[in-house]
Amino acid sequence: MHAFSIGPYHIPHPVMLAPMAGVTDRPFRQMCRNLGASFVVSEMLSCDLSLLKTAKTQFRMNHEGEPGPIAVQIAGAEPKTLAEAALFNQQNGAQIIDINMGCPQKKVAKKKCGSALMAYPDLVAEICQAAVTAVDIPVTLKTRLGVDSDNQNILEIAQIAEQSGIKALFIHGRTKAQKFKGSADFKLIKQAKAAVSIPVIANGDIDTPEKAQAVLEITGCDGIMIGRAAQGNPWIFKQIQHYLETGTHCAKPTHQEIVDVMYQHVKNLHNFYGEFTGCRMARKHIKWFLKGLQLDPITRQIMKIEQAEEQLKFIQNNLIHKVA
Repeated sequence: MHAFSIGPYHIPHPVMLAPMAGVTDRPFRQMCRNLGASFVVSEMLSCDLSLLKTAKTQFRMNHEGEPGPIAVQIAGAEPKTLAEAALFNQQNGAQIIDINMGCPQKKVAKKKCGSALMAYPDLVAEICQAAVTAVDIPVTLKTRLGVDSDNQNILEIAQIAEQSGIKALFIHGRTKAQKFKGSADFKLIKQAKAAVSIPVIANGDIDTPEKAQAVLEITGCDGIMIGRAAQGNPWIFKQIQHYLETGTHCAKPTHQEIVDVMYQHVKNLHNFYGEFTGCRMARKHIKWFLKGLQLDPITRQIMKIEQAEEQLKFIQNNLIHKVA
Protein backbone atom coordinates (compact mmCIF):
# COMPACT_ATOMS: atom_id res chain seq x y z
CA MET A 1 0.00 0.00 0.00
CA HIS A 2 1.82 3.09 -1.18
CA ALA A 3 1.82 6.54 0.35
CA PHE A 4 1.79 9.66 -1.81
CA SER A 5 2.10 13.42 -1.45
CA ILE A 6 0.00 16.49 -2.18
CA GLY A 7 2.60 19.16 -2.78
CA PRO A 8 4.98 18.97 0.21
CA TYR A 9 2.45 17.06 2.35
CA HIS A 10 3.03 13.36 2.79
CA ILE A 11 -0.22 11.34 2.91
CA PRO A 12 0.67 8.22 4.93
CA HIS A 13 -2.02 5.87 3.60
CA PRO A 14 -4.78 6.08 0.97
CA VAL A 15 -7.95 6.19 3.13
CA MET A 16 -9.25 9.77 3.30
CA LEU A 17 -12.38 11.59 4.51
CA ALA A 18 -14.44 13.29 1.78
CA PRO A 19 -15.76 16.79 2.47
CA MET A 20 -19.53 16.85 3.15
CA ALA A 21 -21.49 20.04 3.72
CA GLY A 22 -23.23 19.98 7.09
CA VAL A 23 -21.19 16.98 8.25
CA THR A 24 -17.41 17.42 8.10
CA ASP A 25 -17.12 20.21 10.63
CA ARG A 26 -14.13 20.39 12.97
CA PRO A 27 -15.45 17.89 15.57
CA PHE A 28 -16.23 15.33 12.83
CA ARG A 29 -12.85 15.81 11.12
CA GLN A 30 -11.03 15.40 14.42
CA MET A 31 -12.94 12.23 15.26
CA CYS A 32 -12.25 10.69 11.82
CA ARG A 33 -8.57 11.60 12.02
CA ASN A 34 -8.30 10.08 15.51
CA LEU A 35 -9.87 6.89 14.14
CA GLY A 36 -7.58 6.57 11.13
CA ALA A 37 -8.40 8.99 8.27
CA SER A 38 -5.13 9.99 6.59
CA PHE A 39 -6.47 13.30 5.23
CA VAL A 40 -9.54 15.44 5.86
CA VAL A 41 -11.05 18.46 4.08
CA SER A 42 -13.23 21.21 5.53
CA GLU A 43 -16.85 21.75 4.61
CA MET A 44 -17.35 23.87 1.52
CA LEU A 45 -16.80 27.61 2.05
CA SER A 46 -18.36 30.15 -0.26
CA CYS A 47 -16.02 32.48 -2.11
CA ASP A 48 -18.29 35.34 -1.18
CA LEU A 49 -16.09 37.08 1.38
CA SER A 50 -19.06 39.21 2.49
CA LEU A 51 -20.35 36.06 4.25
CA LEU A 52 -17.29 35.86 6.50
CA LYS A 53 -19.10 37.37 9.45
CA THR A 54 -21.92 34.80 9.45
CA ALA A 55 -21.87 32.26 12.27
CA LYS A 56 -22.04 29.37 9.78
CA THR A 57 -18.90 30.56 7.97
CA GLN A 58 -17.08 31.29 11.23
CA PHE A 59 -17.67 27.70 12.37
CA ARG A 60 -16.57 26.33 9.00
CA MET A 61 -13.34 28.34 9.13
CA ASN A 62 -12.40 27.10 12.59
CA HIS A 63 -9.39 24.72 12.52
CA GLU A 64 -8.06 25.29 16.04
CA GLY A 65 -6.12 22.35 17.40
CA GLU A 66 -6.24 20.35 14.16
CA PRO A 67 -3.07 18.68 12.90
CA GLY A 68 -1.91 19.64 9.41
CA PRO A 69 -2.26 19.68 6.56
CA ILE A 70 -5.29 21.97 6.94
CA ALA A 71 -7.26 21.55 3.70
CA VAL A 72 -10.02 24.09 3.03
CA GLN A 73 -12.59 23.62 0.28
CA ILE A 74 -13.90 26.71 -1.54
CA ALA A 75 -16.73 27.09 -4.07
CA GLY A 76 -17.46 29.81 -6.58
CA ALA A 77 -17.85 30.53 -10.28
CA GLU A 78 -15.63 33.59 -10.84
CA PRO A 79 -11.87 33.14 -11.26
CA LYS A 80 -11.15 36.47 -9.51
CA THR A 81 -13.31 35.78 -6.43
CA LEU A 82 -12.01 32.22 -6.17
CA ALA A 83 -8.45 33.53 -6.26
CA GLU A 84 -9.26 36.09 -3.54
CA ALA A 85 -10.93 33.42 -1.41
CA ALA A 86 -7.95 31.08 -1.88
CA LEU A 87 -5.56 33.80 -0.71
CA PHE A 88 -7.81 34.77 2.20
CA ASN A 89 -7.96 31.16 3.40
CA GLN A 90 -4.20 30.74 3.05
CA GLN A 91 -3.79 33.80 5.29
CA ASN A 92 -6.31 32.23 7.69
CA GLY A 93 -4.15 29.09 8.09
CA ALA A 94 -5.12 26.86 5.15
CA GLN A 95 -2.21 24.70 3.93
CA ILE A 96 -4.09 23.20 0.96
CA ILE A 97 -6.93 24.79 -1.02
CA ASP A 98 -9.50 22.46 -2.59
CA ILE A 99 -11.78 23.81 -5.34
CA ASN A 100 -15.29 22.36 -5.35
CA MET A 101 -16.50 21.24 -8.75
CA GLY A 102 -18.29 18.21 -7.36
CA CYS A 103 -21.32 19.45 -5.43
CA PRO A 104 -24.52 18.52 -7.32
CA GLN A 105 -26.96 20.38 -5.07
CA LYS A 106 -29.35 22.73 -6.83
CA LYS A 107 -28.61 25.83 -4.74
CA VAL A 108 -24.89 25.45 -5.56
CA ALA A 109 -25.23 24.32 -9.18
CA LYS A 110 -27.72 27.01 -10.18
CA LYS A 111 -25.07 29.64 -9.39
CA LYS A 112 -22.84 27.83 -11.91
CA CYS A 113 -20.79 26.54 -8.96
CA GLY A 114 -19.85 23.01 -7.93
CA SER A 115 -20.35 20.32 -10.55
CA ALA A 116 -22.19 22.72 -12.90
CA LEU A 117 -18.76 24.20 -13.75
CA MET A 118 -17.77 21.00 -15.58
CA ALA A 119 -19.93 22.18 -18.52
CA TYR A 120 -17.46 25.06 -19.07
CA PRO A 121 -13.92 23.68 -19.56
CA ASP A 122 -12.45 27.09 -20.45
CA LEU A 123 -13.81 28.55 -17.22
CA VAL A 124 -12.47 25.55 -15.29
CA ALA A 125 -9.00 26.33 -16.69
CA GLU A 126 -9.32 30.01 -15.74
CA ILE A 127 -10.49 29.20 -12.21
CA CYS A 128 -7.74 26.64 -11.60
CA GLN A 129 -5.04 28.94 -12.96
CA ALA A 130 -6.31 31.92 -10.95
CA ALA A 131 -6.36 29.97 -7.68
CA VAL A 132 -2.96 28.34 -8.28
CA THR A 133 -1.40 31.73 -9.11
CA ALA A 134 -2.97 33.46 -6.08
CA VAL A 135 -1.42 31.23 -3.41
CA ASP A 136 1.86 29.53 -2.68
CA ILE A 137 0.28 26.41 -1.21
CA PRO A 138 -1.01 23.36 -3.14
CA VAL A 139 -4.41 23.65 -4.84
CA THR A 140 -6.48 20.50 -5.43
CA LEU A 141 -9.71 19.93 -7.37
CA LYS A 142 -12.82 17.88 -6.46
CA THR A 143 -14.99 16.95 -9.45
CA ARG A 144 -17.55 14.50 -10.79
CA LEU A 145 -17.50 12.63 -14.12
CA GLY A 146 -19.36 15.45 -15.92
CA VAL A 147 -22.74 17.14 -15.89
CA ASP A 148 -24.76 14.19 -17.23
CA SER A 149 -24.37 10.83 -18.99
CA ASP A 150 -24.03 12.51 -22.42
CA ASN A 151 -21.36 14.92 -21.20
CA GLN A 152 -18.83 12.96 -19.19
CA ASN A 153 -15.76 15.10 -19.81
CA ILE A 154 -13.65 14.16 -16.79
CA LEU A 155 -10.69 13.25 -19.03
CA GLU A 156 -10.57 16.75 -20.48
CA ILE A 157 -11.08 18.34 -17.04
CA ALA A 158 -8.32 16.16 -15.49
CA GLN A 159 -5.83 17.25 -18.13
CA ILE A 160 -6.86 20.92 -17.79
CA ALA A 161 -6.38 20.62 -14.01
CA GLU A 162 -2.90 19.16 -14.33
CA GLN A 163 -1.85 21.77 -16.92
CA SER A 164 -3.17 24.52 -14.61
CA GLY A 165 -0.92 23.43 -11.74
CA ILE A 166 -3.49 21.49 -9.68
CA LYS A 167 -1.61 19.12 -7.33
CA ALA A 168 -4.24 16.37 -6.85
CA LEU A 169 -7.62 15.43 -8.24
CA PHE A 170 -10.52 13.96 -6.24
CA ILE A 171 -13.15 12.38 -8.51
CA HIS A 172 -16.64 11.30 -7.46
CA GLY A 173 -17.76 8.54 -9.83
CA ARG A 174 -21.14 10.05 -10.70
CA THR A 175 -22.37 12.88 -12.91
CA LYS A 176 -24.00 16.06 -11.61
CA ALA A 177 -27.39 14.83 -12.89
CA GLN A 178 -27.11 11.61 -10.85
CA LYS A 179 -26.61 13.46 -7.55
CA PHE A 180 -26.25 10.45 -5.20
CA LYS A 181 -28.53 8.08 -7.11
CA GLY A 182 -27.47 5.06 -9.16
CA SER A 183 -24.01 3.59 -8.80
CA ALA A 184 -20.63 5.25 -8.99
CA ASP A 185 -18.76 4.39 -12.20
CA PHE A 186 -15.05 3.81 -11.70
CA LYS A 187 -14.06 3.01 -15.30
CA LEU A 188 -13.83 6.69 -16.25
CA ILE A 189 -11.84 7.42 -13.10
CA LYS A 190 -9.38 4.76 -14.25
CA GLN A 191 -9.03 6.54 -17.61
CA ALA A 192 -8.56 9.92 -15.90
CA LYS A 193 -5.88 8.44 -13.63
CA ALA A 194 -4.04 7.09 -16.69
CA ALA A 195 -4.28 10.47 -18.45
CA VAL A 196 -2.46 12.52 -15.79
CA SER A 197 0.58 12.20 -13.56
CA ILE A 198 -0.76 14.03 -10.46
CA PRO A 199 -2.32 11.97 -7.64
CA VAL A 200 -5.93 10.94 -8.33
CA ILE A 201 -8.28 9.92 -5.53
CA ALA A 202 -11.53 8.00 -6.18
CA ASN A 203 -14.77 8.74 -4.32
CA GLY A 204 -18.33 7.36 -4.32
CA ASP A 205 -20.07 4.31 -2.78
CA ILE A 206 -16.96 3.06 -0.99
CA ASP A 207 -18.49 1.55 2.12
CA THR A 208 -16.59 -1.69 2.87
CA PRO A 209 -12.93 -2.76 2.97
CA GLU A 210 -13.56 -5.09 0.01
CA LYS A 211 -15.08 -2.28 -2.06
CA ALA A 212 -12.13 -0.02 -1.19
CA GLN A 213 -9.64 -2.61 -2.41
CA ALA A 214 -11.64 -3.26 -5.57
CA VAL A 215 -11.84 0.46 -6.40
CA LEU A 216 -8.09 0.91 -5.90
CA GLU A 217 -7.44 -2.11 -8.14
CA ILE A 218 -9.93 -1.05 -10.86
CA THR A 219 -8.82 2.58 -11.02
CA GLY A 220 -5.12 2.42 -10.14
CA CYS A 221 -5.82 5.53 -8.03
CA ASP A 222 -3.49 6.78 -5.32
CA GLY A 223 -6.22 6.97 -2.71
CA ILE A 224 -9.92 6.72 -1.93
CA MET A 225 -12.27 9.12 -0.18
CA ILE A 226 -14.95 7.90 2.21
CA GLY A 227 -18.04 10.09 2.55
CA ARG A 228 -21.44 8.90 3.73
CA ALA A 229 -20.09 5.53 4.93
CA ALA A 230 -18.20 7.36 7.71
CA GLN A 231 -21.44 8.76 9.17
CA GLY A 232 -21.93 6.81 12.39
CA ASN A 233 -18.98 4.57 11.50
CA PRO A 234 -15.75 6.57 11.82
CA TRP A 235 -13.97 3.23 12.38
CA ILE A 236 -14.24 2.58 8.64
CA PHE A 237 -10.87 4.26 7.98
CA LYS A 238 -8.96 1.83 10.22
CA GLN A 239 -11.04 -1.11 8.99
CA ILE A 240 -10.15 -0.34 5.36
CA GLN A 241 -6.51 0.45 6.08
CA HIS A 242 -6.12 -2.81 8.03
CA TYR A 243 -7.73 -4.81 5.22
CA LEU A 244 -5.56 -3.19 2.53
CA GLU A 245 -2.43 -3.97 4.52
CA THR A 246 -3.25 -7.49 5.72
CA GLY A 247 -6.14 -8.86 3.66
CA THR A 248 -7.95 -9.59 6.92
CA HIS A 249 -10.68 -7.81 8.88
CA CYS A 250 -9.94 -6.12 12.18
CA ALA A 251 -12.36 -6.41 15.07
CA LYS A 252 -15.52 -4.33 14.77
CA PRO A 253 -16.11 -1.75 17.50
CA THR A 254 -18.06 -3.09 20.46
CA HIS A 255 -21.37 -1.54 21.53
CA GLN A 256 -19.47 0.08 24.38
CA GLU A 257 -16.88 1.62 22.03
CA ILE A 258 -19.60 2.96 19.74
CA VAL A 259 -21.44 4.60 22.62
CA ASP A 260 -18.22 5.98 24.17
CA VAL A 261 -17.08 7.57 20.90
CA MET A 262 -20.60 8.92 20.30
CA TYR A 263 -20.70 10.44 23.79
CA GLN A 264 -17.36 12.17 23.28
CA HIS A 265 -18.41 13.41 19.84
CA VAL A 266 -21.69 14.83 21.17
CA LYS A 267 -19.72 16.58 23.93
CA ASN A 268 -17.33 18.03 21.32
CA LEU A 269 -20.28 19.30 19.25
CA HIS A 270 -21.71 21.06 22.32
CA ASN A 271 -18.33 22.63 23.08
CA PHE A 272 -17.80 23.71 19.48
CA TYR A 273 -21.24 25.14 18.63
CA GLY A 274 -22.45 26.06 22.09
CA GLU A 275 -25.13 24.13 23.93
CA PHE A 276 -28.21 25.23 21.99
CA THR A 277 -26.91 24.65 18.43
CA GLY A 278 -24.66 21.77 19.52
CA CYS A 279 -27.61 19.84 20.96
CA ARG A 280 -29.47 20.12 17.63
CA MET A 281 -26.41 19.34 15.52
CA ALA A 282 -25.77 16.24 17.61
CA ARG A 283 -29.13 14.62 16.77
CA LYS A 284 -28.27 13.44 13.26
CA HIS A 285 -24.92 12.08 14.51
CA ILE A 286 -26.60 10.19 17.36
CA LYS A 287 -29.05 8.70 14.84
CA TRP A 288 -26.16 7.56 12.62
CA PHE A 289 -24.25 6.01 15.54
CA LEU A 290 -27.25 4.15 16.91
CA LYS A 291 -28.50 2.95 13.51
CA GLY A 292 -26.94 -0.49 13.75
CA LEU A 293 -27.55 -1.04 17.45
CA GLN A 294 -31.30 -1.77 17.21
CA LEU A 295 -32.23 0.71 19.89
CA ASP A 296 -35.18 2.34 18.15
CA PRO A 297 -37.23 3.35 21.24
CA ILE A 298 -34.13 4.92 22.84
CA THR A 299 -33.23 6.70 19.59
CA ARG A 300 -36.73 8.15 19.40
CA GLN A 301 -36.52 9.39 22.99
CA ILE A 302 -33.15 11.04 22.58
CA MET A 303 -34.28 12.89 19.44
CA LYS A 304 -36.81 14.83 21.54
CA ILE A 305 -34.29 16.17 24.05
CA GLU A 306 -33.87 19.96 23.84
CA GLN A 307 -30.93 20.56 26.21
CA ALA A 308 -27.26 19.65 25.84
CA GLU A 309 -26.83 18.55 29.45
CA GLU A 310 -29.93 16.35 29.24
CA GLN A 311 -28.62 14.80 26.01
CA LEU A 312 -25.36 13.75 27.68
CA LYS A 313 -27.14 12.57 30.83
CA PHE A 314 -29.54 10.46 28.78
CA ILE A 315 -26.65 8.82 26.89
CA GLN A 316 -24.87 8.07 30.17
CA ASN A 317 -27.95 6.66 31.93
CA ASN A 318 -29.55 4.75 29.05
CA LEU A 319 -26.64 3.77 26.83
CA ILE A 320 -23.23 3.86 28.51
CA HIS A 321 -24.36 2.02 31.65
CA LYS A 322 -26.91 -0.20 29.92
CA VAL A 323 -24.93 -1.40 26.92
CA ALA A 324 -22.97 -4.54 27.59
